Amino acid sequence: MNAELSKRYSKDSMKGLVNLTATVYLCQVLTFILAGLPLLVGVAINMYKHDDVEGTWLAAHFEWQIKTAWVVLAGFAIAGLTFEFGLGIFVLTATVVWFIYRIAIGWYALNDKKAPKESN
Repeated sequence: MNAELSKRYSKDSMKGLVNLTATVYLCQVLTFILAGLPLLVGVAINMYKHDDVEGTWLAAHFEWQIKTAWVVLAGFAIAGLTFEFGLGIFVLTATVVWFIYRIAIGWYALNDKKAPKESN
């Protein structure tokens, strides 16, 4: 973190933002148990607090989490629409595997205090 960001963000405020980011990852995990509602809560947190992390390494996590949420929602919708044709199960499986991958990569990067790396 450079000197300018150090002035803007105290150690306590950064810790709070890291905890908030972890909370959103937890919301994403809870999506498997609570049928999608936590995913929407998590993306709402990301969008509401996005300005607070601007200019920090946590901004990359917020972008990662937002992209994850919207792609997963689209994948679930496409899976639902294509189940009748026999394709939905494949779309759903691919979406769930990708979702787990994104949560794991993001949370590991957060624990290492690094930005997640885009692989695409």
